Amino acid sequence: MSNLVKPHGSDQLKPLLLEGNALTAAKAKAESLPQIQLSSRETGDLIMLGIGGFTPLEGFMGKADWQSVCDNMALTNGLFWPIPITKSVDQATADSIEVGAEIALVDGESGELMGSMTVTEKYSIDKAHECQKVFGTADIEHPGVKMVMEQGEVNLAGTVQVFSQGEFPEKYKGIYMTPAETRALLEEKGWTTVAAFQTRNPMHRSHEHLAKIAIEICDGVLIHSLLGKLKPGDIPADVRQNAIGTLIDQYFVNDTVVQSGYPLDMRYAGPREALLHALFRQNYGCSHLIVGRDHAGVGDYYGPFDAQHIFDEIPGDALITQPLKIDWTFWCNKCGTMASMRTCPHDAEDRVLVSGTKLRKALSEGGEVADNFSRPEVLEILRAYYAGLEDHEKVEVKLTGHSAK
Repeated sequence: MSNLVKPHGSDQLKPLLLEGNALTAAKAKAESLPQIQLSSRETGDLIMLGIGGFTPLEGFMGKADWQSVCDNMALTNGLFWPIPITKSVDQATADSIEVGAEIALVDGESGELMGSMTVTEKYSIDKAHECQKVFGTADIEHPGVKMVMEQGEVNLAGTVQVFSQGEFPEKYKGIYMTPAETRALLEEKGWTTVAAFQTRNPMHRSHEHLAKIAIEICDGVLIHSLLGKLKPGDIPADVRQNAIGTLIDQYFVNDTVVQSGYPLDMRYAGPREALLHALFRQNYGCSHLIVGRDHAGVGDYYGPFDAQHIFDEIPGDALITQPLKIDWTFWCNKCGTMASMRTCPHDAEDRVLVSGTKLRKALSEGGEVADNFSRPEVLEILRAYYAGLEDHEKVEVKLTGHSAK
């Protein structure tokens, strides 16, 4: 009997990834099916369905579930779910597919056959409504809104069979783990309380401080990085993993941290994405999710602690995994250490506010970065990455909202 938290809405994980003879037969059949391309986000979502990260979903959502998730943050059966998981196509493709038909799902970039789907419904949506509910805005400058607005006009719903985990197991060997593999490792360590630290950035001193607070009150921390696509200007996953691994080796007590990653693209949905992060971390076996300042945010779209407040607005039994809410953290020159608004009595002029955006901006412009902002071993890795960029690969990093303060 596992001492870890139960998966979301289920007593056990529900992976949809086929293996052995079933996989061989399904792939052979799929070769003759109509081939429908997946966007990068859809490929990540399909892999999460495959590995049980989206337990207990069985496929892409129909219209009633889409509407209910947008409006009520729950499926029509009442199960909590904060963000729609959907597959879209253009009108011409939708017209060529009959309800009840089986289709092959192919990664739009690599061309790899990723799975199959039995289409149970075709429906159109009000994209602006989804954006307003999920992102809190329909501004096309928001990267998540842009993603939704550019998707096909018609959604396809249906159950899926998943054939592949794409490039993740090989490209991120030793880092990428399925929920089942993660749970097995956590159980082997004897951990029962595990805090997930979500990151799409290399870890600076503030991130390190958050993780160490969690280590004080939990058995350990899962530093769980997004391995899918980000917006232009963010630091690639392989560079981040190297920087995070170096930080763990140099500055964390042995066997208090597990470094891992998951296959989704970033949605930048702020509060709603924080809820999704907690939901699938429950499937990975985590009892807590660290939620600090501006979790999963972008630009000026969310308040610095909106992602904490939203956990107070959902039913108490919506999730087993609970937020570890931690205040604004910074380096205090008078304290001589990292601190937070709850622990430091000094004035603003004594504080060095640390953010991933500020760090990326300084490094991308060749600026100086103090040791109280990021560890020197981490800075060495990041400076080498930026020094190796061609001019056409460089993106101006703008400070907006909370990152500018």
